Amino acid sequence: MASQGSAGNVIAALCTVFFPGLGQLVQGRIFAALIFAIVCFGGYFLWYFIIPAIIAGIFHLWAIIDAATYKNTG
Repeated sequence: MASQGSAGNVIAALCTVFFPGLGQLVQGRIFAALIFAIVCFGGYFLWYFIIPAIIAGIFHLWAIIDAATYKNTG
């Protein structure tokens, strides 16, 4: 990936909007993608308890921001 705000990061952020963790997967960060996907889908699945859904929503927003601001240091 290039720098923050690059086209790759924008695409990754858009992917994450529709599927939590997909943007991280596009960027090659498998562990981060798994964590975001598991927490978000688990929380959304337990929406009727309210608190897990709120936590999932926060993690989903965090995943979008993380994908958009990622800087490849390698």
